[in-house]
Amino acid sequence: MTLSEVVVVDGANVAYAELSQKGEPKVSNLMAVRHALKKKGYEPILIVDASLRHQVDDPDQLEALIDDQVIRQAPAGTDADYFILEIAEQQGAYVVSNDEFERWRDQYPWIERRRVPLMIVKGQVELYEKLGE
Repeated sequence: MTLSEVVVVDGANVAYAELSQKGEPKVSNLMAVRHALKKKGYEPILIVDASLRHQVDDPDQLEALIDDQVIRQAPAGTDADYFILEIAEQQGAYVVSNDEFERWRDQYPWIERRRVPLMIVKGQVELYEKLGE
């Protein structure tokens, strides 16, 4: 199967990849990953949990990005992992996340092949190079 140009991003996981000085997940991580994927020619779909707005370093910026549909928010009271994996399945897309999605492996056996781990160090994104394999 040829994977699409779409890449689904586990937004909450990415927000926690590098914490603010106060120990909060960073909205800037989401934008850095979005930028890195676009630079590589991919169309990122960023999905976050509804609860993330109460935890991030810049809730107003996150709200604005959700309002502008740059970032998609899973409905309150639902598991964003379901939406991340379901959209990736429908799109034939990779998933950028450090979450190994253990409880979802039976339902989505492709996770191991299409999950792309990452690191963010001082705002610089390093994706484990599976994209395009």
